[in-house]
Amino acid sequence: MAFGIRFATAADIPEIMRLTHALAVYQHMEEEFTVTPELLQKWLFEHHMAEVLLAESRGKAIGFALFFPMFSAFPGLPGLYLQDLYVEQRSRGTGCGRALMAELARIAAERGCDCIEWACLDWNRPSIAFYQSLGAKPMSDWTAYHLSGDSLHALGSGSPAAPQ
Repeated sequence: MAFGIRFATAADIPEIMRLTHALAVYQHMEEEFTVTPELLQKWLFEHHMAEVLLAESRGKAIGFALFFPMFSAFPGLPGLYLQDLYVEQRSRGTGCGRALMAELARIAAERGCDCIEWACLDWNRPSIAFYQSLGAKPMSDWTAYHLSGDSLHALGSGSPAAPQ
């Protein structure tokens, strides 16, 4: 299967929506899928909070990588955080995921980044095997945390205790 990798544009929002929804279904997180085209337009293409690489075959998007810059204080160097990586089921095993990761690594190196970091669900054995095949190592001494919703707003507003 021949495919190409390119940066997404605002015209790609419908494909980003479709692929993101497919990722939510794959991760059993469909109830958390609340993104809208307007949100993608605002945050990706107006405020540039993240970037999206699209993998295409025969003019159709078959995968994507959504990433944004980060900074690591200890080495004093920038990195990229890979928030989402997804390749459609029928296109897995074709090298598409590897090509997305290779392009992301090329971009990281071009931008002077020291690393790429991401999280992976513990049950997602195929993805874990894929990442390890690239030479990635799990950060076993770290636990990922997520602060959002009511707890985020309570903390940000100075409330004495966040809701449980």
